Amino acid sequence: MKLGELTKIIFRISWRIAFLIYFLVVLIKHLTDPMYGSLLDPLNLGIHEVGHLLFSFAGMFLQVAGGTIFQIIAPIYGMYNFYARKEPFCIALCFGWLSTSLFDIATYAADARSMALPLVSPFGFGGNITHDWNFLLSRVGLINYDWLVARCFRSGAFVSMLICFILGAVIIRRIAVGMQAEES
Repeated sequence: MKLGELTKIIFRISWRIAFLIYFLVVLIKHLTDPMYGSLLDPLNLGIHEVGHLLFSFAGMFLQVAGGTIFQIIAPIYGMYNFYARKEPFCIALCFGWLSTSLFDIATYAADARSMALPLVSPFGFGGNITHDWNFLLSRVGLINYDWLVARCFRSGAFVSMLICFILGAVIIRRIAVGMQAEES
C-alpha cells in the first residue's frame, strides 16, 4: 500500500474514530458518575423542554411526560433521517446521542422521591416547577420504584452506547477494508 492510499484511509476513518473515543469517554464518565453531564446535555435539556411545550395541549400527564418522550424521539428521528440519507455512521452517532439522553433521564427518574436535583425550566417563570418523574411515578403508583425505572433507563443507555460502538466499528472496518480492496 502506498503512502497516499494509507493517507486517504486515515482521512476517511479518523474523524469517525474520534467520535467513538469521545463516546467511550462519555460512557465511562456516566458509569462512574451519575451526575456527569456530557457536551450533549444542553441539547438534551433544550429538546426536553420543547417536548413539554409540544405536549402542553394533551393534558397534564402527557405534558409532563412530553419532555422525556421528545428527548427520546429526537435522536430516533435523527437515526431515521440518516437512514433515509444512507449515512450509517451518523446512525451510530445517534445511538450515542440517545445513550446520553437516556443517562440524563435515568438520573432525573432516580431523583423522583428525594427531589434533590435542582430543577431548570424556561417555563417556570419563578413559580413552582414540577419534578417530572415525581409527578409521573406518583400518578401511576410507582414512586417507590424510581430506582427501578432509573435502572431501566440506564440499561437502555448502556445498550444504546454499545450499539453506537459496534455499528461504528463495523462501518470503520468496512471503509478501511473497502478502500484497500479498491486500491488492489
